[in-house]
Amino acid sequence: MTRFLDNFQPNPPDNVPADNPHDVNAIVPPARHEWGVGDLTLDGIVLLDQKLVIVDANPRALVFLHTSLSAISGYSLWDVVSQEIASQHEEAAERALADSDQYVFVIHESHTNSWAEYTLRRCAAGYIVNLREAGPAQKYQRLLEDSKRYNQLIFEANPNAMWVFDRTSLQIFAVNQAAIRFYGIARKTFTTLGMNALFPEGEGAELLDSMHVGKEGQSEMRLCRQKRMDGKEVLVELAWSQVKWNGSQAMLVSLADTSDRHIADTALKKSNAELQQTLLVQQAELKNARHDLLTFTQAVSTDLQDSLHVAQGFAARLAEKYSPVLDDQGLHYVKRIQSSISQLARLVDDLRTLAQLPLRSGTLEMVDLAPVCRSLFADLRKLNPDRNVTIEMDSSLTVVGNRGLLVTALHCLLDNAWKFSDKKSEAWIKVGLLPGKQADELTLVVADNGAGFDPVYSGNLFTAFQRLHSSADFPGNGLGLAIIKRVAQLHGGTAWAESPDHMGASFFMSLPQMQPVVS
Repeated sequence: MTRFLDNFQPNPPDNVPADNPHDVNAIVPPARHEWGVGDLTLDGIVLLDQKLVIVDANPRALVFLHTSLSAISGYSLWDVVSQEIASQHEEAAERALADSDQYVFVIHESHTNSWAEYTLRRCAAGYIVNLREAGPAQKYQRLLEDSKRYNQLIFEANPNAMWVFDRTSLQIFAVNQAAIRFYGIARKTFTTLGMNALFPEGEGAELLDSMHVGKEGQSEMRLCRQKRMDGKEVLVELAWSQVKWNGSQAMLVSLADTSDRHIADTALKKSNAELQQTLLVQQAELKNARHDLLTFTQAVSTDLQDSLHVAQGFAARLAEKYSPVLDDQGLHYVKRIQSSISQLARLVDDLRTLAQLPLRSGTLEMVDLAPVCRSLFADLRKLNPDRNVTIEMDSSLTVVGNRGLLVTALHCLLDNAWKFSDKKSEAWIKVGLLPGKQADELTLVVADNGAGFDPVYSGNLFTAFQRLHSSADFPGNGLGLAIIKRVAQLHGGTAWAESPDHMGASFFMSLPQMQPVVS
């Protein structure tokens, strides 16, 4: 059997064809000698003489070249490739083959969008050209090279100091710029060191013992010390993971300087301890001040009430016994004294109530506020039996709260609505419960069609002694709404008011349900 390479002839045949060497329609070679084992290779093989003239080719090569053997025999290799490829590689191949035994180049076939690798080798009779598909290999090679460049860029540009050492020899063979700055060691010197050189004595071996061989990419972390070029030891947070680096089993080490953070943490702990001590002292002082204030309030309110009671009694006796001898001006003065004493007595009562509210917060219970409201409205009607006020209220107003505090707040709310709707011939007051903004919350609302208020100043309503109306028009001391807000806060809620276009007012208290009372 004749082998393919045995048919290599150093010179082209006499009958050089006149066919176009780029005839893409003539793909199947003409019948000729029997092929050998070389024809079974997946590579295309083209035989050239010493002048790079095509002598023979196997069927696979003819498929690559999209032509027939008769169409290319006797032609130079550079005649059967495109002019662009020939101009790029002819001189380069000549120079390469003058110094070595082979030249490799890859071309792209635009009309088929495919890649082919040409390997030109010397042999005794001339040259052999191996042709193989290079599309997938070329693609993966480019991806691999891009990936390596990208990883190297990430490694080099990473702000954390990073270095890589061989797991077997412990030799450092890669280091980034951040590590060079951190350690103060030049790159050339760095890559001559073993990893132990960067640790205080013994710590490198200890770290190696803790470096469990796990899956590639899994990382571990610990605090340790590192030595710089100047001999200074620095506390760092060091992380490492197993990687493959240029085909070698390696460990990638990354570290962050924690010296400043450690100093800051120490300072923060000291500051927190001092702050905690200061807070304890202030809490004790606040507790004492609160106790003194409550004692003072109790004493003052008791003394004031006694004095006011005496003054009220004398004013009443004066009006009763001496009214026949007093003129109109004198009677006016007596009435003013009695009114001022009553107003001051109410102020003392409200101040004492506001001061003592935190002491009255206790166990939460289910409270139906409807009977409480009916009792309070009955008391208000007794004071003003001539008023025509329509009361709208749900039959049940059940909430979870402190009964005493809620009764105090309702008293202020209803008294406020009764007072500010006084000038309405057909007044109405509504009391109800609404769902709260939170799922476990209810909102108590008391609305009236009274004087209302300017919404611009709604933020001042719940501040003690803040009034938006003259005391001559609506008497009061400005503490009622402050008491309402405080009761809401003691329940963990809040209070607010709305008055659309001065058409009455609505006051709201949010009451979280089944929550501890804020003391």
